[in-house]
Amino acid sequence: MTDHHPSAAPTVVRLAEYTKAEQAEILGDGADPFGVADTGLTWLPKDVHFGIRWDGRLVAHTGLLRLPLAVDGVAIEVVGVGGVAVAPDLRGRGLARAVVTGALEHARTMGPQHGLLFCRPPLVPLYRRLGWRTVEQDVHVEQPGGSVVMPLRTMWTPLREGVRWPAGGVRLLSLPM
Repeated sequence: MTDHHPSAAPTVVRLAEYTKAEQAEILGDGADPFGVADTGLTWLPKDVHFGIRWDGRLVAHTGLLRLPLAVDGVAIEVVGVGGVAVAPDLRGRGLARAVVTGALEHARTMGPQHGLLFCRPPLVPLYRRLGWRTVEQDVHVEQPGGSVVMPLRTMWTPLREGVRWPAGGVRLLSLPM
C-alpha cells in the first residue's frame, strides 16, 4: 500500500523516477521551489528517489546521490541528500522526518559512512531535530566556472555507529546535489 491517510503513519516508497512534473506536484511550479536560485549554483540530479503519497498525490520527496569529497586532502565518499520537499499544505505533520529517515535507511546500504546535505539557514533547526550536525568550516564545491564556497549551510549525519566528521578543510569534488 503506497498511499496513506491522515490517521496512518506515512509510508515511504522508493520512486522509479522523479520528474519535474512530480516535483511540481509537491511544491507547485514556481521558478524557485527550494529558495536557492539566488545562490547561482548548478546542482546535480539525484540518482535514487524516495517519496510519500497521500490519497494518490506525491506529497514528499528526498533524493540521494553518492559523491566524492576530500577532507584535509583525503578522499572519501558521502551520500548526498537533496531535493527534500514537502507539500506546503501538509507541512508540520512529520512528512519531512519520515521521507528523510526512509531515504537514510537506504543510504546506510550504499557504502559511505556520512550523509551530507546543504540547506538554507532557516532549515538548520529542522535537520538538527532529525540528528544532523553542522559542518562549521567553509565547504568548497565545484561549479562550471571552478570551485566556490558553498553559501548554504552544510550538515552531515553518520550512516554508521560511532562515525565522526573528519577534521580539516572540506571540498566536494563535484557539483553539489
